[in-house]
Amino acid sequence: MTVQEICQRAAAVAPEIGQLRSELKDAALHAMADALESRAAYLAEANAEDVERARSEQATNTIIDRLTLTEGRISSMAQGLRAVADQPDPVGELVTGWRQPNGLVIERVRVPLGVVAVIYEARPNVTADVAALCLKSGNACVLRGSSIALSSNRAIVDVLRGAIQSKGVPEDALQLVPDADRSSAIGLMQAKGLIDLLVPRGGAALIRSIEENATVPYIIDGDGNCHVYVDGSADPAMATSIVLNAKTQRPSVCNAAESLVVHEEIADKWLPGVLDELAAKGVEVRGDERVRQLWPDALEATEEDWRTEYLDLKIAVKVVDSLDAAIGHVNTYGTSNAEAIVTQDISAARRFASEVDSGSVFVNCSTRFSDGGEFGFGAEIGISTQKLHARGPMGLRELTTTKFVVWGDGQTRE
Repeated sequence: MTVQEICQRAAAVAPEIGQLRSELKDAALHAMADALESRAAYLAEANAEDVERARSEQATNTIIDRLTLTEGRISSMAQGLRAVADQPDPVGELVTGWRQPNGLVIERVRVPLGVVAVIYEARPNVTADVAALCLKSGNACVLRGSSIALSSNRAIVDVLRGAIQSKGVPEDALQLVPDADRSSAIGLMQAKGLIDLLVPRGGAALIRSIEENATVPYIIDGDGNCHVYVDGSADPAMATSIVLNAKTQRPSVCNAAESLVVHEEIADKWLPGVLDELAAKGVEVRGDERVRQLWPDALEATEEDWRTEYLDLKIAVKVVDSLDAAIGHVNTYGTSNAEAIVTQDISAARRFASEVDSGSVFVNCSTRFSDGGEFGFGAEIGISTQKLHARGPMGLRELTTTKFVVWGDGQTRE
């Protein structure tokens, strides 16, 4: 099938998916979760093909980590589906309502978008997350993964389509574009009238292509150049724990910290120790002049380092002389994904939270919590770094829109 035909099939069933009862959607989600677990060996075999091919093509460790489906990750995918099933159904939710002086009752209710398309790279777990969120929010979905994960994505979609069909949900509600060449991505970007929302989850090249070619509405899931700012009043032990977690717990993901900004009041006593610990975990440190004076093993940081999403065991470190300078640095180089402050000064925390331009700001906790599952959404379709419609981790409500329903008893306008 062509991309156009795939989108047409999704659009054809979208009205039916939008009207599914909550109980049926939840039953389908549980069936999907059970199927993933019962066919874990099938999924692992398909994934092994992708991993072997990625290694033969000398893919980076970051890509291979994102690609690999361990037994634990397959189990986590299934648990994510069950968590989405446990979420309140957003469809039909009364957002607000009021009565006009003329007696009209005006309600604003939540409704599905219709057809949601996602273009993503290397992470097959996204396949299950998107399928779950779209079904629960009453949308059909069209998925286009990368060539490096094609076998994994095909296997996951095969399992999930069988599971929803077993519960009476049309299997065309979940579509996978069967190839991963550039023309298929462009086809999705230009499926005007068929795709109601496109979410690109990828690097700078994909985002540029979206901006140059898309004729459908889209929300950018952009880079994650995330910062941790350690204020002069920070608790040293807390700051160390947060920085280590934000950088090293899983460096290949978009909410890992890429830069560390440190107030000069705490830098002399605290910074050398935390850099020792980062280095012991294999992190390459790149610092400004003051950092290199305090910790001579640091490489010299360039302008490019402040702008780079490493997705690797590397970190750029800067010492600043004020909260204003820290906020300025974060707003200049951050990508509106996740920014954190460690401080015992509540006024500093409030200023940072108010003035930092980001979809998520974390006070005294790791940037690694910038995640739909960690926010209690069950899963996420992406992290919006834009400001329109949705911002930050996007869950079920971000996959809906609203409409007005107006109740009267014969009123006419004069």
